Amino acid sequence: MRRVSGVLLALALLAGGQELREPKRVVVLSYNIHHGEGTDGRLDLHRIAQVILQAEPDLAALQEVDRCTRRTGLLDQAQQLSCLTGMQFVFGRTIDYQGGMYGNAVLSRLPINGYANRALPFTPGREPRGVIHLHVYSGPTETGHAIFRFFATHLDVSETDRLKAAQALVEFALEEPEMPSLLAGDMNALPESPPMAALRRAWQVAGADQPLPTFPASAPTRQIDYVLYRPPERWRVLEVRVLEESVASDHRPILAVLELLPPSNGAAATRGAR
Repeated sequence: MRRVSGVLLALALLAGGQELREPKRVVVLSYNIHHGEGTDGRLDLHRIAQVILQAEPDLAALQEVDRCTRRTGLLDQAQQLSCLTGMQFVFGRTIDYQGGMYGNAVLSRLPINGYANRALPFTPGREPRGVIHLHVYSGPTETGHAIFRFFATHLDVSETDRLKAAQALVEFALEEPEMPSLLAGDMNALPESPPMAALRRAWQVAGADQPLPTFPASAPTRQIDYVLYRPPERWRVLEVRVLEESVASDHRPILAVLELLPPSNGAAATRGAR
């Protein structure tokens, strides 16, 4: 599958003029793939690809992705998953690791109108973190500008750094306050935690009214993986669920099905899953 070219995000921020006339269904998957290593200790990227294929997402936010590291046989995991799923990919490096790179990735069935890998604030000595920020077309025949933004990230285990990152993600959201946006990733935070409260200042949590434990994969007891959206009047949440996959990674994937609503239909949006 052709890799998305490295277009500067600044060239894609002209979002005006794109008209959405009908609701657009968008399926989002967030999955910490643990560099393809399952709870059985096996490295098996084909198994990860099967999980993604069975979920049939339009966009998949992946965390803990290796690119050409020694521990995963110098394989470019984002590119390999792109080939296995037939989806285009974007990789966002956060650190150099074992001769290669490690970070986040996005797989997309929808056309991408530019992207950037943006750094998140962190405490010196902690692992750097980042967020992939891309603009998405409504479909392959569309011309014009992007109709929504997609953010994919993985926050630190340190609550101090999670709070710093959450504030940055709020600021990113408010750069284009009217632009429909989605955020997906491993937040390493419980629903009632201060970092999630900080995020909720600008974002709505899909499925906030239901228990959605994602970790540990073998017998999940807590939710740390999420899909969020904004503004609430532009999205209708149709379904949110955790996939019944306990072996391929140490996290279970979370899937959200949403509708992007035309501006004139915003009042019909509902908040939360139903």
